Amino acid sequence: MKLGYTIVYVPDVSASLAFFESAFGLRRKFLHESGTYGELDTGASTLSFAAHELGDMNFPGGHVHADKSLQPLGFEIALVTEQVSAAHARALLAGATELAAPKLKPWGQTVSYVRCPDGVLVELCSPISN
Repeated sequence: MKLGYTIVYVPDVSASLAFFESAFGLRRKFLHESGTYGELDTGASTLSFAAHELGDMNFPGGHVHADKSLQPLGFEIALVTEQVSAAHARALLAGATELAAPKLKPWGQTVSYVRCPDGVLVELCSPISN
């Protein structure tokens, strides 16, 4: 078994793709002509976005809309970079909300947290040294 992709349900797939391109420098891999599903090239696994209406079709009882939640969901996307402070600043300029400024953790990793306009919680972190 391996992780194939992560799908985040969002209000506007195209806007989420554009934000992740602008804020984090990720490259768009695919956007369906319907605009309800898209993917970013993130390396071995794909980060995908799907419209809330697709989530509503998949989950008859509904789902939590991260963009409507006052608090971030208990789930994060972690993006690894050597330049956490610069990535953090770039995300804020693109429209993210700061949840935690870059901080050096006791294990030697620099970590920060931002919340995207679509409600997605993103951890920006340096690689963990072995």
